[in-house]
Amino acid sequence: MEKKDFMRRAIALSENSVKTGGGPFGAVIVKDGEIVAEASNSVTIDNDPTAHAEINCIRKATKILKSFDLAGCDIYTSCEPCPMCLGAIYWAHLDHIYYANDRKDAAKIGFDDDFIYQEIVLKPADRSKHMEIMLPEEGIRAFQMWEKKSDKTEY
Repeated sequence: MEKKDFMRRAIALSENSVKTGGGPFGAVIVKDGEIVAEASNSVTIDNDPTAHAEINCIRKATKILKSFDLAGCDIYTSCEPCPMCLGAIYWAHLDHIYYANDRKDAAKIGFDDDFIYQEIVLKPADRSKHMEIMLPEEGIRAFQMWEKKSDKTEY
């Protein structure tokens, strides 16, 4: 299969998702020229705001490959990833991101995530959601334990 075939599969998943009650988004993860995992958006189906196509696809791929590290894999998604999905893609170490629609196209149909991009660059105190640091002297203990742990799996 070629890159365009993988993108066409992501697009087909997005179209099928609309037909079956999900959001208009689909994604596939590819390794060595083969689809490892595919998924669509199931936010409203699963009542899970994190069930975006990319997140669902990453979850499937990590189970199939038995690794949280998806280096060596690419993701094809029907739309430019939102900030949450983009973060997950970076944490999963996917090599390349290919997308069909951009975030402006998504905003035109009611999926506008620009407010999140604007919030990210603000100091926590300046964000629209109340944020308050609490019990940092207690919370730091787990970090100190992690730092000293000799048999940890880095990620």
